Amino acid sequence: MIITRSPLRISLGGGGTDLASYYGEHGGFLIAGAIDKYIYITLHETFIEELIIKYSKLERVISASQIEHPIIREAFAMLGIERTNLEMTSMADIPAGTGLGSSGSFTTALLKALQAWKRDIVHPHELAEQACEIEIGRLREPIGKQDQFIAAYGGITAFTFHKDGRVEARKAALSEDTIHDLEDNLLLFFTGYSRSASAILKDQKTRSEQADSAMIENLHRTKNLGIRSLACLEAGDTPGFAALMREHWLGKRARSTGMSNDRINEWYDLAMANGALGGKLIGAGGGGFLMFYTTDRTRLRKTMREAGLQEVRFRFDFEGTKILTMD
Repeated sequence: MIITRSPLRISLGGGGTDLASYYGEHGGFLIAGAIDKYIYITLHETFIEELIIKYSKLERVISASQIEHPIIREAFAMLGIERTNLEMTSMADIPAGTGLGSSGSFTTALLKALQAWKRDIVHPHELAEQACEIEIGRLREPIGKQDQFIAAYGGITAFTFHKDGRVEARKAALSEDTIHDLEDNLLLFFTGYSRSASAILKDQKTRSEQADSAMIENLHRTKNLGIRSLACLEAGDTPGFAALMREHWLGKRARSTGMSNDRINEWYDLAMANGALGGKLIGAGGGGFLMFYTTDRTRLRKTMREAGLQEVRFRFDFEGTKILTMD
């Protein structure tokens, strides 16, 4: 029995500049934090000559090429696994489509499990690159590289996306006090809206490839906000970081009409009037989680709870994708 887990993530600054349509011309930069909410994969051998795949549905097939789930099918193909007497199950702490990078976490956890079964040792960077190859290279998803890399590395990490496709990862130099400050004062509230990021990201990709001036300028500002956010956090200036979160939010809303809706805007304004110093929607937009920084947690929690939003409390994960059990 092999069990792996991969953390979900929150974007802390610069999200959106990790798409090749942007960084291929201008270079990208962002900072992200892995959190202690996970995707789990279990894998074990059976005595039945078929593949049993359990996720939101059940598949039983006699060859890997027949697997319907595209990521699982491509992972088996990439690693050259032909064996059929395997059973694989996935579980998640938080559902997909909520803006926390679940697809990248799923892919890295799956690859880690399959590599463990093959007795392969893979560096986090290679693991992330393989996950990107599956989702972006093989499946042509219009997504960036943030989710796969932060899931593989864990921690609070800054990523530079070079024009030639190279990704440089650097652990953010945050003090213990700043980390504890963020864990105490960053609050996540679920909007109740689940969505696919593909449509929003496809629009960004298309407009970037067409050199749409408004989109490119927006992403330039977003990249600069990511750099400034890292500087604030490394200096321990969490109120300054909170102010930049609001700039992120305004820029994200200007990027696409699908980023928000009237209800989310109302909740955002309500939070800002009741103790939040800054906040933004996590992920590509359209739903998922609102994240706020506050020094008045009790007031903000009470306000958002009364508005019908559920809070998800978290701490940061500093281990990244890992093997939990290998028997």
